[in-house]
Amino acid sequence: MSAAESNSMEFIVSSLSSSFKQVPLPAIPPMLDCILASTGLSSASLFYSLLDSFPNLSKDFIKEDQKLDSGCCDFLMSIVGALCHLLKKLGINPNSMQSFIWRCFIPLMKMVHVLERELLNQIVESFFNAVTVTDSWGVLEATLVPFFLRSAGLSVGMSQNEESDIFEWDQYSVLQGLDGMIDNLNLDKEFILSLSGSFPLSISCHVLTLILDSALQSFQAASTTESMLENDSCYADQLFSKLLWDLCNMSERLFSRSLEHRSCAISFLLPVLFKSFVSHHSLEISVDGRACVLSRHIFSKKIWNCCKSLLSCGPLERRDAYCVLSLYLSFLSRVERCQNADASVRAEEFDVRAEREFWVEIKRGLVDEESLVRKQSLHILKRVLQISEEGQRNSFVPEKKSREKHSVPHGMTKREMWANKEAKSLGVGEICSSIDSPLDIQQQWEAFILQYEMLEEYGTHLVEAAWDHQITLLLQFSVSRDNFASSICGRVCQSEVEDLGEVFTWLTILWQLGFRHDNPQVRCLIMQSFLGIEWMEYGDAAKSVPESFVLGPFIEGLNDPVHHKDFGVKGVYTSRTIEGAAKFLYQYTRHLNVRKGIDFLHSLALIAKHQSFGRAGLMGLAECIASAASGVGIQDDNEVEWSEDASPNAVQLKSSSNKIHHLDKTDLLDTLRFVIESSKQHFNPNYRLRVCEKVLEAVASVVSTFNVPLEVLLHFVSTLPREFTDYGGSLREKMQEWLFGGDKFYSSNNNSNQIKLLKSLQEFPERFTSSQVFVDTFVSFDDEDLDAWESEAKRWARMLFLVIKGEDQLGPIFTFIRKYGVNICEEFNRVGCSPVKFFVITINLVAEIQLMQEKALDNGIRIRNKPKVSLFETVDQLDCAEASIINGKLSDIFLSILDDLVNFACASCSIFLTSTARDTSLPSSVRGKLGGPSQRRLSSSTTTAVLEAITSIRAVASIMSWCAQFTSDVHLKFAWTFMWQFFWKTVSSPTCGSENGAEICLAAYEALVPVLRSIASTFSPRAMDLIMENDKSSTSAEGSCLDQLVLSFLQNINNLLAVGVLVRTRRAVLLNWKWLCLESLLSIPQTAVENGIHLEDNRSFFSDAVIRYIFSDLVESLENSGESSVLPMLRSIRLTLGLLSSESSGSLVSSCNDVDSQMMWHLVRSSWILHVSNNKRRVASIAALLSSALHTSVFADEGMHLINNVPGPLKWFVENILEEGTKSPRTIRLTALHLTGLWLSHPRIIKYYIKELKLLTLYGSVAFDEDFEAELTENREARIEVSLLAKSPDSELTEAFINTELYARVSVAALFYKLADLVGSTNENEDYCAAIESGKLFLLELLHSVVNDKDLAKELYKKYSGIHRRKIRAWQMICILSRFVTDDIVEQVTGCLHIALYRNNLPAVRQYLETFTINIYIKFPSLVAKHLVPILRDYDMKPQALSSYVFIAANVILHSSSRFLSSHLDELLPPIVPLLTSHHHSLRGFTQLLVYHVFSKYFSLVDSGASETIPLEKKCFEDMKLYLAKNPDCRRLRASMEGYLDAYNPIISSTPAGIFVNRVEELEFECVPTSLLEEVLNFLNDVREELRCSMAKDVVTIKNESLKIDADANYRRTLPNGELNKETSLDFQKKITPAKHEKEDSDSSSILGSNKGYKQLLEIEKEDELLDQSVQSRILTMERMKASRQHFILVASFLDRIPNLAGLARTCEVFKASGLAIADASILNDKQFQLISVTAEKWVPIIEVPVNSVKHFLEKKKQEGFSILGLEQTANSVPLDKYTFPKKTVLVLGREKEGIPVDIIHILDACLEIPQLGVVRSLNVHVSGAIALWEYTRQQRFQ
Repeated sequence: MSAAESNSMEFIVSSLSSSFKQVPLPAIPPMLDCILASTGLSSASLFYSLLDSFPNLSKDFIKEDQKLDSGCCDFLMSIVGALCHLLKKLGINPNSMQSFIWRCFIPLMKMVHVLERELLNQIVESFFNAVTVTDSWGVLEATLVPFFLRSAGLSVGMSQNEESDIFEWDQYSVLQGLDGMIDNLNLDKEFILSLSGSFPLSISCHVLTLILDSALQSFQAASTTESMLENDSCYADQLFSKLLWDLCNMSERLFSRSLEHRSCAISFLLPVLFKSFVSHHSLEISVDGRACVLSRHIFSKKIWNCCKSLLSCGPLERRDAYCVLSLYLSFLSRVERCQNADASVRAEEFDVRAEREFWVEIKRGLVDEESLVRKQSLHILKRVLQISEEGQRNSFVPEKKSREKHSVPHGMTKREMWANKEAKSLGVGEICSSIDSPLDIQQQWEAFILQYEMLEEYGTHLVEAAWDHQITLLLQFSVSRDNFASSICGRVCQSEVEDLGEVFTWLTILWQLGFRHDNPQVRCLIMQSFLGIEWMEYGDAAKSVPESFVLGPFIEGLNDPVHHKDFGVKGVYTSRTIEGAAKFLYQYTRHLNVRKGIDFLHSLALIAKHQSFGRAGLMGLAECIASAASGVGIQDDNEVEWSEDASPNAVQLKSSSNKIHHLDKTDLLDTLRFVIESSKQHFNPNYRLRVCEKVLEAVASVVSTFNVPLEVLLHFVSTLPREFTDYGGSLREKMQEWLFGGDKFYSSNNNSNQIKLLKSLQEFPERFTSSQVFVDTFVSFDDEDLDAWESEAKRWARMLFLVIKGEDQLGPIFTFIRKYGVNICEEFNRVGCSPVKFFVITINLVAEIQLMQEKALDNGIRIRNKPKVSLFETVDQLDCAEASIINGKLSDIFLSILDDLVNFACASCSIFLTSTARDTSLPSSVRGKLGGPSQRRLSSSTTTAVLEAITSIRAVASIMSWCAQFTSDVHLKFAWTFMWQFFWKTVSSPTCGSENGAEICLAAYEALVPVLRSIASTFSPRAMDLIMENDKSSTSAEGSCLDQLVLSFLQNINNLLAVGVLVRTRRAVLLNWKWLCLESLLSIPQTAVENGIHLEDNRSFFSDAVIRYIFSDLVESLENSGESSVLPMLRSIRLTLGLLSSESSGSLVSSCNDVDSQMMWHLVRSSWILHVSNNKRRVASIAALLSSALHTSVFADEGMHLINNVPGPLKWFVENILEEGTKSPRTIRLTALHLTGLWLSHPRIIKYYIKELKLLTLYGSVAFDEDFEAELTENREARIEVSLLAKSPDSELTEAFINTELYARVSVAALFYKLADLVGSTNENEDYCAAIESGKLFLLELLHSVVNDKDLAKELYKKYSGIHRRKIRAWQMICILSRFVTDDIVEQVTGCLHIALYRNNLPAVRQYLETFTINIYIKFPSLVAKHLVPILRDYDMKPQALSSYVFIAANVILHSSSRFLSSHLDELLPPIVPLLTSHHHSLRGFTQLLVYHVFSKYFSLVDSGASETIPLEKKCFEDMKLYLAKNPDCRRLRASMEGYLDAYNPIISSTPAGIFVNRVEELEFECVPTSLLEEVLNFLNDVREELRCSMAKDVVTIKNESLKIDADANYRRTLPNGELNKETSLDFQKKITPAKHEKEDSDSSSILGSNKGYKQLLEIEKEDELLDQSVQSRILTMERMKASRQHFILVASFLDRIPNLAGLARTCEVFKASGLAIADASILNDKQFQLISVTAEKWVPIIEVPVNSVKHFLEKKKQEGFSILGLEQTANSVPLDKYTFPKKTVLVLGREKEGIPVDIIHILDACLEIPQLGVVRSLNVHVSGAIALWEYTRQQRFQ
């Protein structure tokens, strides 16, 4: 090109550049044509010139990371449009096309981040238009397609698949597509390759899909043109087929990648791929020389497989899968609409709706936890239903029925009728009430969708309205073949049973969604609806409910506490929901065969392992298990009956099946154990009893004990708490019935099976002790093995005594014990563990015997002529004589083998005497153990020898203790001698310096514990002789026989600790043995005294010095004691204090001095440190601490409480323990129990603890401590320690209230009530004086507090508040103390009392003031005239106070003695009578009630004939009584109070039983009954409410009449002068909440006709013109209201959310707007709109203005004089508070995100914005509109 031409071209390009900025895009092609025609330039030269100048033209306005404005976008599009037009002018020119691709198109795609998506689409559309016109598909196939395929592959990290990919997109193929044009285009190879790897995946996919779509359109257009079909140069069809193949493969690979990759496949690839397959169901493609077929069927199946993989992954993958399915269903609907293929093609099509997994996933999605997944599933389901409807249009065409008015179905309640109306309005269609008009399948699905959407979207009232009715309909049609699931699931259900099950899987979706609803009301509604289904009406449909639903959502819903509001009230551990669930489970399982039933029960019980249950939930589970087992048991019974008459072959098969069942039932028994274990975390024994009872019922229904392995049976029985199955236990009889088989299992062979079970128990000891090792093989065992054997033997012993019925059944066990015991010594040198197991059997047998003895004692059983209770009193079947025989046999057997056992123990104890062991190597389990229980640091062989010795000694000690009850010391001499010698040798053995020797010594002390415990419990003269023999020093004239033994013991064990060879954990174990042994040693003197052993005058058990030494050692060690040592240490301290007391001194302790305060200070401080450092507040340890630190022998010493006005040690301890007890309920309750018992025993000490008594009186905390109850029930030590506390003043009240917040003050009340008995006694001793003095002190202290205390004297306080509670507690105690009022303090007491009565107090408090006052004036009648009469004549007093004095005066009259009755009547009745006419309604009614009661008791009706002789005042009283008796209002009042005054007794109401017995368990508010005044007030309020109801009904009647008058023109009259006087106009309330009385049936005439009052009202309306005037006034008022509307129109046409529109409607009505404009008026019928708007749409004019008509509407209003304003944030917006609204205003609201459209903003007069101070960008549109409307209203009101 010459220079001139070059300059000319530059000028043209420059001119074009300027024109591109001004000329619109459609004018570009004609402008270029004119330039080419006028200049003579060729299209090619102009094209290349523009292409060369493109970088310079675009670089000025395309900047990195900056979006283009609209001008730049237009300019850029003009350039591209010009280049594409020139490409069309050039025709088929591959070079030009490639030049455009590499130099313009790809760079533009690279800059996509600065281009708008709309501009990008325009560029691509313009380019592909040029490709289509020039038929340049071959160029795209060679260049652009490989380029973007490579870009997409590199973005994902995929490699080229040469076998499946058609296009080759490696770097060689991409460069090869340039065909040598790289040099011509001045392109760099590396740049091109790098460019292909830098494109985002989304852009690459987008471009590729656009290429495919364009090729598809070109291919479709070409296929209709015959000339194009003959043109071989058309590449569109080839490109379409090849690219479709590769993109299908790419989409499949993208699904296995990340979220971003799947998103690209879903957003870009799948829509175009599905679109491509709509018209092409199959394509033949050549891939690498192979002929392949790409069909819709194959692709759809691959997509479904990908979806299945995604659905099995996490929530994000599931969402993507649902998106794919939604796209697929849209594609499938288009395919079905365009389906023109023959039947064979349709048969080959893949339909995901025929896949069972598809429906399973839809159901899973509908109940998914994520709301988005649920919405996607519902959308897919709707699409499927729409497809089915269209696909089966002919079968779904319903018959058209004329709309006729149907009468209300007979028997429907108002709620059901409302449900009927709601269902119709929600679009379900006509509700069918008969079989003649059933719902078709489409309507059933609509009902299902409606129910689902209501649970997801709508309010509670809609669910309540339509749920029951719709579910009933769906259930009715579910059992028919034309059920709603059959329409789409017919392909996947193979039978009718399967079809029915499929229906119920859909119904369970609704139930499951309802069970998990956020609203608790909805959850309750759905649960009650489900449980209310009468399954019997639907045949055996219950079995079709999916098991997964029952075991999952149903049981999970049952665990919801919202369904069990009354659970546990009054000790009833059930609820209506639990009962309904049990009923359903029974119906569900009764249709299952035995095998399936057992499996179901196993799965049901297994839920307790995997789910945490609350109290109600676990009880519900137990009830369900029992009920289900009952249903399964029915089938089991049927099978048993069948098997009795079956053929031999059938019986053999049955036997094989039974083996499987027995295995299943064994697993079931193991699983049910866990349910019982779970109940133990809920400590309430009554609750646990109920759970265990239900589990036992379930077991008894399905499990026979005779076919269950004994080990499994023992484990199950041992799981049940002992207190339920031991003697006197609630479940003992049921347990025995189950174990014996009862009448249920195999009744014909019942006896033989019982024998089988008994024989198994009898053979257990032999099996248990049998050795299964080879000869000469050493068998070692450790503590864990021993514990396991102990547990197994304990379970066996417990089971044994549940089963045996007589002495003969124990014969084999007796024989085993005698045989093995006699030969026990022969086993000593043999290997194995048989001797140890024998000892374990013996120990647990004796322990079970002793435990049964205690249970028998607790149940009050006594055997004649026996000082002790024997074992077999626990066996119900045995009489006393047979029990004595058995006891004798057992005793004889044990005595016959006792010497052999002692010899064995003596031989085995040789290990303790050596203190060394040859094998010192520690086991690896000991060396490597970190934490856990302390283990013996001995070798395995030494551990075995030590455990053998310890177990043998335990067995000897336990047998000796038990035999001592039935035999003399002579028979036990050898055993006694052995034990004393063992004790003496142990405490005399030298200290060993090695760890091994120290461990053996520690084991010796462990064996010493049972030895000393046995000696101490059975101390006898023979034992005394042994002490004398062993202690040589005891032969002196004076001495203490146990001093040397105890000192040697302490010295030896302290030396062992001082050596330091034991590790820390083992030292703690040794200390535990030390304190246990010391406790036994200290208890010997007490046992000796109880057994009648007395020492000589100069002899004693201990010396004072030794006891004090022991006390000091105990106290010093107390602070750092371990948890296991606390109890023995505290018991030892208690024993030492008892020995040191003056009452116990003498023969027990020589030269005993009393305990001094220094010792007690040391003790209480150490005890306090121990208590606060112990995190576990165990009942036993707290009780032991109290009985030790506050020992009764020390408590009597006044010097321990107060010394020189300074608190002594005991007072200091009490103050601290009570202060800490306010945080620990059990501590303060046990402290109150112990202290009140001590104070009762020592009344003179009470005066030091007035402050503490007040604290106990006002105390309140947690109402119930379940752990406390469980510890007392299960823990024997806890029961013992609590029983050792000081005796309670009232044991019955203690038992009833010990575990409640009331007990602290209950105990104080019982204390002073008992002390008051001393006051009334004639014996005026020191205790009498102390009792009366303490009572008066405490009374005056409480009265001073209630009058002067800041809180207790408050008059304004809330009901149930802390102040309210403390006031009640104080006055309750003051009532108890009324008996302590004497002449010297009565004036002081009444003064405080009247001050309190004058003050305001709630009725719950006043009733106690009144009771106390009544008792005072009954006790001091002389004060009535002095105090009460003047007060009653003060009629200006507060009505509340005056009511109290009327009640006091009336009861003083009613309960006074006959001596003072006449004077009280004369003094008190006259001032009361005037109050019968009080203006205060409550006082008037209260007085009428009380006066009538007085009249009825003391004034009888007099005959009218004798009226002349009656005094005037009496006659007046008689007439007054007659009036009160006959007046209907007074009679109603008395009827409501019937029995209250007769039951009221002020004397009884001042006793602990009278105050605390009125406990209302539902409220549990301080045991306060409802007072008489409160009852009267409630009655009067109800009467007033009835009056309001009557008035409200009158209003309704008037309203109905006004509507009738409005409807009938004949009723209308014109008022004179057009209006009423102001006085006669009605004043209507602005805000009216319709009362419940207005919700009547539509037929108001029936109401009027049935009520006499309304008939009278109608008659009055006919006769009186006032009603007509009132109605006319109402009409005029409504017209004035319409005329008074503000000239304000709110335009909300751009809003689409119903809550916003409904809220705006309500706001417009409140502020009287002229109108509300919305886009669609049909939403007014939407239930959600009506729910929120609250009928506002009926009162405010609502205009329908569609979005496309808003502009026209606003222009019209502007012509009418309205100012058009917009609520929008713009640059020129005016703050709302700065703008002055014109009177006629139209306010436009925009969309919440986009705001007001631009074309609307241009016609606005002004834009307003609400000033904002926070961070959030904007307000909700409803809120914004309401604020603006209020600002307009405010300004108009101001003007």
